[in-house]
Amino acid sequence: MYYGADYYPEQWPEEVWEEDVALMREAGVNLVNVGIFAWSRIQSAEGHYDWGWLDRILDLLHRNGIGAGLATATASPPPWATAAYPEMLPHDADGTVFSPGARQHFSPTSPDYRRLASELVEAIATRYATHPAVKLWHVDNELGCHLHYDYSDHAARAFRAWLQERFGTIDALNRAWGTTFWSQIYTDFEQILPPRKATYGVNPAHLLDFKRFTSDALLGLFTMQRDIIRSAGAMQPVTTNFMGAFPPANYWKWAKEMDVIADDNYPDPNVPESFRDSAFARDLMRSLKPGVPWILMEQSTNAVNWRPTNAPKKPGQMAALSMQAVAHGADGIMFFQWRQSQRGVEKFHSAMVPQVGTDSQVWRDVVALGAQLRALPETAPDSHARIALVFDWESWWAFGSGHHPVSIRYDEVVQRWYNALHRLHYSIDFVHPRSDLGAYALVIAPTVYLLDDLGAENLAAFARSGGTLLVSAFSDVVDEDDAFIHGGFLTRLSSTLGIRLEEFGALVPPPAAVSSKSAGEPASATGSEGVGEREAPFDGPSGGGKGQYLAEVIHPTTASVIGRFTAGRNEGRAALTANKAGRGNALYIATIPDDAGMTGLVRYAAGIAGIDPQISHGSTWLEAAHRGGMLTVLNHGDIPHTFTHADRTFAVDPFTWVQLEDATLDRRVSLPASPGHLQL
Repeated sequence: MYYGADYYPEQWPEEVWEEDVALMREAGVNLVNVGIFAWSRIQSAEGHYDWGWLDRILDLLHRNGIGAGLATATASPPPWATAAYPEMLPHDADGTVFSPGARQHFSPTSPDYRRLASELVEAIATRYATHPAVKLWHVDNELGCHLHYDYSDHAARAFRAWLQERFGTIDALNRAWGTTFWSQIYTDFEQILPPRKATYGVNPAHLLDFKRFTSDALLGLFTMQRDIIRSAGAMQPVTTNFMGAFPPANYWKWAKEMDVIADDNYPDPNVPESFRDSAFARDLMRSLKPGVPWILMEQSTNAVNWRPTNAPKKPGQMAALSMQAVAHGADGIMFFQWRQSQRGVEKFHSAMVPQVGTDSQVWRDVVALGAQLRALPETAPDSHARIALVFDWESWWAFGSGHHPVSIRYDEVVQRWYNALHRLHYSIDFVHPRSDLGAYALVIAPTVYLLDDLGAENLAAFARSGGTLLVSAFSDVVDEDDAFIHGGFLTRLSSTLGIRLEEFGALVPPPAAVSSKSAGEPASATGSEGVGEREAPFDGPSGGGKGQYLAEVIHPTTASVIGRFTAGRNEGRAALTANKAGRGNALYIATIPDDAGMTGLVRYAAGIAGIDPQISHGSTWLEAAHRGGMLTVLNHGDIPHTFTHADRTFAVDPFTWVQLEDATLDRRVSLPASPGHLQL
């Protein structure tokens, strides 16, 4: 188990370094990330490098048995670079140039930036490829975090090249984008711009492809640097830090390029159930690269600095959230940062060594967590989940074009389905619509608005082969170009579901839910405050609930109606249907249920699929997670809670956990040497 933090020795005089490594040894730290924002310290001018300080810190770490995740330092170009090459600066959709002075102030497609970054990475990798302290390569940092999209001329040229590679001919692009609408027919790729600020709605297909391009452009920065590192002879794993369900980057595609997944995660202590947000992210990270442990690269020991209100963590909460990551497959628990900065934007962000020093509860908790991690047994990162939740970035991107029957936050809706499963203590994996679904008994596809032919067939084949498929409203609406398919809606899944969809039936949306993603901002209504139906109550064997966002008009063809709308304009119409599909079952819910309705529905679907929860009689403040042959049950509440497992009752104190060797599994899983074990 790896334990450590981002470390910035360049911010401190060298006499502090010896104290740092002594404290690292006391805390059990064995890995620190070095050099993340050190470009200006490494390279004071083009072609001029200062290696002495970095040599000394890496040697010091190695002498003390502490490994380094060596960063490529490309996340923040120094002032000399932007002064010499101002065209590397990015632009927003209005055409405004982002000035230097923060970080990530570069166009990902700028030839000048890419050349300078490549030269820097080559110099670092050549010098340190075989340094014994280097256990991991950390490429850039949170790619795309502060600059989601660049609309510069560099981006325009790269976007055109990407489109030409994708479509081949301008006629193929015109067909895919439907450019006969609003006289948008292109006669040459050179006429195409990024979707900059316009008078009204931009072509949804244009927006979708720009988001695909941006994800690929950011990924291209990673692969460019990774390949330079490999060419220098470095054999250590190479990664970059993800940010959970991060909108601009299709991490399903990115994960294929990573040796190991790493994630940054900051649940908000102001939000009581934000531990479900972090559980979502941890299950997503594990699912991106099944069978390979991942690293929690960043979290906070206490308060952060970037929310409107930066609450401290409760006593024990830091350890509980760390153990949550371990239970969901992490083999590395790390923090931002090691020593709290004295200057700069992030000086109020907590650290393993706080500003007040080691006579603090934070430091005592850091030392205690290190000891707890060292005592853990080795287990594989397999969740043994029999339930899969479909999550697709491209469907998320297509939602973002707007101009739909109702405004829906795709990520928030998927999070709510996850929360319903999580409250009931089921083990959950995430899948792409085209993922191998053979290990699952139940697959839930929530609001998969964009679905291509391969994804639709994969979901249908899962049901035909004996699985239980649950699909929710506003799914299978458009193809991969965000276009309707001839024949109506739900065209590719209609025979599997046994229904025909006639009308979406928009409702007035509910107020936005407050979550850790909302950064502590107050809830606000997302839709009209005027008259209109806000809810569509429904009944059924799941106990029913209140429908939100949509109340679709569906017509069963071969499906049975097992729940109906009980009020509103659709009163008496089908709300929940079940269809026999081959050897399996296909359920459809013609709305997006409220939390109570989702909880009842997933319990019902899991019962059909023959899936039991991991624990019983447990509070919703408890979280249960399988890892190999180990069951971890954490209490995220403020009071003790009990649960039952294998006919025994256990008690868990607030922000603590119990770990049980799980006798209910068919087999104990031993940890393989590779690739299941993260070798740093």
